[in-house]
Amino acid sequence: MALKKIKSILVSQPAPADEKSPYHDLAEKHKLKIDFRPFIKVEAVSGQEFRQERINILDHSAVILTSRNAVDHFFRMCKEMRITVPEDLKYFCVSESVAYYVQKYIVYRKRKVFIGKHTFADLMDVIKKHKSETFLVPCSDIQKPEIPAMLDKANIKYTNAVFYRTVACDLQDLKDLKYDLLAFFSPGGIESLQKNFPDFDQNGTLIAAFGPTTCKAVEDAGLRLDIAAPAPGAPSMTMAIEQYIKQAAKGK
Repeated sequence: MALKKIKSILVSQPAPADEKSPYHDLAEKHKLKIDFRPFIKVEAVSGQEFRQERINILDHSAVILTSRNAVDHFFRMCKEMRITVPEDLKYFCVSESVAYYVQKYIVYRKRKVFIGKHTFADLMDVIKKHKSETFLVPCSDIQKPEIPAMLDKANIKYTNAVFYRTVACDLQDLKDLKYDLLAFFSPGGIESLQKNFPDFDQNGTLIAAFGPTTCKAVEDAGLRLDIAAPAPGAPSMTMAIEQYIKQAAKGK
């Protein structure tokens, strides 16, 4: 089947604040119309709800932070529950950007912060060196299954705690999805598509998905996956889309 030419793209994320965004370059280079619209949003779990889980934050000597959302909601929950975060609490951050973000809440030099290179597997190498710790993992209701799987395999003492939820945005004002390509980044985005557009018929619309769990969600929903990222030679969504555009131009 010949590849379809792409003129318009809807990216299911907020618009990038930086004008140097690779999406800006992609649009300019290939004369594309690219719109941005978040399909999912994060909602806080209240302190009252959290108490029902009977998880005591102070029973843990370390916290694993996998995103900025995890950072924000961990400190929000502590504040809401009037918990003073211990001076000696250890922070295990999945990347430098998450570790840097922690400085919004703590005096960096006084605390113990451990950093992974980029992925959770990288951070596991650091966590394994601190097996005596009891870890708290603030997460959303949709957690990547590999996180508890890796912690279990390494016999780490930890508690998964849902501090926030991922919910579908109301997209009724979009009315239709007349774009050549829809780009998704999480299973929640696919759920939101189905919730907002129950009669969505893919037809010639291309679907791009980032990450194995998102790709699986596309297929589980009975949709056709046209672009999977990361891919060989295309570690990002924009690079995977550009790769497709170039192949389509060659008539492949």
